[in-house]
Amino acid sequence: MSEIKPSESAASAENAEEKDWAAAKAFFDNLKTKKPRPPKPQNAVTIAVSSRTLFNMVAERKIYEEQGVEKYVAFQLEHENEPLKPGPSFPFVKALMNVNSRLRKLYPDSEELFDIVLMTNNHAQVGVRLINSINHYDLTIERFCMTGGKSPTGYLKAYMTNLYLSKDPEKVTEAIEEGIAAATMFMPETESELSDTQLRVAFDGDAVLFSDESEIIVKQHGLDTFFEHEKQFENKPLAQGPLKCFLEALGKLQRKFYAKNERMNCPIRTFLVTARSAASSGARVLKTLRSWGLEIDEALFLAGAPKGPLLQKIKPHIFFDDQMFHIEGAKELGTISAHVPYGIGQKYHKGKLIEQPAKQDDQE
Repeated sequence: MSEIKPSESAASAENAEEKDWAAAKAFFDNLKTKKPRPPKPQNAVTIAVSSRTLFNMVAERKIYEEQGVEKYVAFQLEHENEPLKPGPSFPFVKALMNVNSRLRKLYPDSEELFDIVLMTNNHAQVGVRLINSINHYDLTIERFCMTGGKSPTGYLKAYMTNLYLSKDPEKVTEAIEEGIAAATMFMPETESELSDTQLRVAFDGDAVLFSDESEIIVKQHGLDTFFEHEKQFENKPLAQGPLKCFLEALGKLQRKFYAKNERMNCPIRTFLVTARSAASSGARVLKTLRSWGLEIDEALFLAGAPKGPLLQKIKPHIFFDDQMFHIEGAKELGTISAHVPYGIGQKYHKGKLIEQPAKQDDQE
């Protein structure tokens, strides 16, 4: 019997997978539905959202914490025909769907789209209410992962996740440690009217798009040493941070619009909102992005000024930052914020060392 070489085995498995996808596509195309077919994960930008970020489940969460999982599941079953209210990632998901709609018009056969996955440790019995809520709001979410009390983070790579959004900082930290872009979402304290035609995403720089190497110098040696260091290493690109790959994915989709002469009408706009000073430490940031071949639409250097008022003007669907005091300031003024628990900034709050929070399990 001839032995199958590893490369031949891998190629055979890949061919079998391609046949499976072709069969699934043919089946879906024969269905009489207006729902678009989910893209192939290898081609898509996959966004995994937890049920508590997609929907406002504060009341349900209180039942879970105070009365336990059985009462929680019973409540969800009793109210499964009542749609859940939108949560912090809801406007972001709607904006992703709008981008997909635009992409499908320009590239009818392309699978380079956003694919939204509901990633939750809820029990399957709760799934009916989640499905009913998704259908109520006409959201295009076909892929679910319900893990019945277990952490869903182990499935993120299997779903080829590009970004994971959760309300549970422990799960987010687990994802980042596995090399997956992730953030803990927060509901703003006031509502803002967001664009329904353009996805607007704002990123902090250090410890978000970039590593925390420069932030370590600030914390340990002060601003003067930091400025000297950034000048000395201006032409050395910063190492990548946990959200760099998501900016890269956004840029890939933006270029599809540029290729159709849609740059000025692109439904994706990105912002760098950093506490860095432009003259003292901004050049290294911009040169790093250039070395990566990435564009940022707007770069805003605040030189230590609060980010909240400026974010009020930007009105992003999501703002990523590694420091909680920036997150708190942003959400107080109506910005949907997402904390990236990465780097030395997690040991500090407003410049002071803090104790790390105890870990606990959450029902997502």
